[in-house]
Amino acid sequence: MSLKRKIALTLSVSFSLLFGIVLIIIYISFNDFRREEFKDRFIRRLGFTTNFISKSKNFENEAPIFFNENSDNFLLNETILIFNGQKELIYSTIKDQKVTWNKELLNELDKKKDIYNEKSVPEVYAALKNINGENYYILTSAYDTNGKSKLEYLKYLLISAFITCTLLIGFFSYYFMGKFLRPLEDLNKEISEVTAHKLTTQIQVEQSNDEISILAQSFNTMIARLNDVFQSQKDFTASASHEIRTPITRMAFQLENLIKLEQHSPETLSALKQMLQDVYQLSDLTNSLLLLTKFDKENIQSIYEEVRIDEVIFESFDRVKKSYPNLKMDFGISEETQENAFLTINGVQSLLDIVFINLLKNAAVYSDNADAKILITETDKNLSVDIISEGKTISEKEQPKLFEAFMRGNNSQNISGSGLGLRIVKRILEYHGAEISYSSPSGNLNKFSTTFNK
Repeated sequence: MSLKRKIALTLSVSFSLLFGIVLIIIYISFNDFRREEFKDRFIRRLGFTTNFISKSKNFENEAPIFFNENSDNFLLNETILIFNGQKELIYSTIKDQKVTWNKELLNELDKKKDIYNEKSVPEVYAALKNINGENYYILTSAYDTNGKSKLEYLKYLLISAFITCTLLIGFFSYYFMGKFLRPLEDLNKEISEVTAHKLTTQIQVEQSNDEISILAQSFNTMIARLNDVFQSQKDFTASASHEIRTPITRMAFQLENLIKLEQHSPETLSALKQMLQDVYQLSDLTNSLLLLTKFDKENIQSIYEEVRIDEVIFESFDRVKKSYPNLKMDFGISEETQENAFLTINGVQSLLDIVFINLLKNAAVYSDNADAKILITETDKNLSVDIISEGKTISEKEQPKLFEAFMRGNNSQNISGSGLGLRIVKRILEYHGAEISYSSPSGNLNKFSTTFNK
């Protein structure tokens, strides 16, 4: 999730929670107000009834007329029950049906004097009043239809306001966050365009003191320092590789001449040949490093050319065979390859030569019989080259680190090498968008598979 969405979502959720709490408080407050207001109406009605009883000379005869005339003045669907001191019902506004009441409520009135129950349906207000020296238990019940309808309307109104405001705050949060973070997105876009060959590119900095401008200035400073270090390292590698080539070539020439002389003992001749192989290996490593300093992933595609992979393999084999005369190659094309296959890929031939020179050299050095089997398979999507040789295999524990620098497996004991060959191979193939893998189909077979996307 992007930073813009995270901030917008955080603001929306925070506002929604805060706004929801405020709306809940409003709803609870209004419900409390409704309850108190309805209770006040009960109290006024009780006072009105008490006043009538205290002034009435003939209560039982005058009550029906009085309550009929004043039934709608205070409460809706009002019901009044009046009991005497002995808790006997002496008057009820209920007509034509059986009158029931809660006797426990009358007993509770002896202790509390007045009781309000808002949870019952309808709501009930009861009180014990002493009128003209006599106790009267007055029970009043009614429906707060008007208050409940207003409360229900307020609930839907608050819910609608919550949903609407949440959607609006989410939209505006995302909109304004996008506007505020646009300079950061522009900065990220400019940073993503900086590559190893564009380290001198400076990001445009606006004349302001905000955090984004400070970040851009810091990035420009870091890029300048990295460029200095990278350029120094690249210049050193190129210069060192170039300078080393001359003495290596001279050493190889002198060793070849010494080997041609016939006065050497067998031991001396064997040592000279081993030294010559080491010099050839050092020469190949130096050439590889020199070539790699000229290319990188970003600009290598600009110099791609169409390369026949079979020609690269044969040329690499001829070069390796000079150092390892016993090397044999069994070249083949898989039956899965299409009839109209051209065995071509896009790449840099000089770098691909290094790939297959290293792989064929491994087959010559680490195999039991110096025999390399090459199998090419080309399909609509890719072209793969398998190099298979017999010999001691790489353990499963060492296989994940096989293509790391200076990694040498347990099958390389007593065999000279730098441990950089396969690392260079993997890096060159990554430049070409290709992959390499190692497997052991059987107990004594080593298989390196390279796959090029078409």
